[in-house]
Amino acid sequence: MNSLILFLPFVILMIGVMYFSQRRQRRAIQATIDLQESLRPGDRVHTTSGLEGTIVAITEDTVDLEIASGVVTTWMKLAVRDKILPDDPTDNDLEESEGLTDPGR
Repeated sequence: MNSLILFLPFVILMIGVMYFSQRRQRRAIQATIDLQESLRPGDRVHTTSGLEGTIVAITEDTVDLEIASGVVTTWMKLAVRDKILPDDPTDNDLEESEGLTDPGR
């Protein structure tokens, strides 16, 4: 009986940990689904391999990305990691490091 009293809180704790980790995983899956449904031609995106490109065409399972002027590659939709927002600070940092903008302005 004494060992049951010690074991019961452990079991309850493990059930709680499993429940919250499953919720976190569901949220991540839903965020990926929402991203894939929101993709439109003209959106700038990052792929999971780190490539940046502009979406030029979308099918049910693939996206065509223009990675340079006139260079279009086909990727699985699952390879799109995130959208690049127009005011994304990573774009500005890149331009400053290349000397394309005047940081004093």
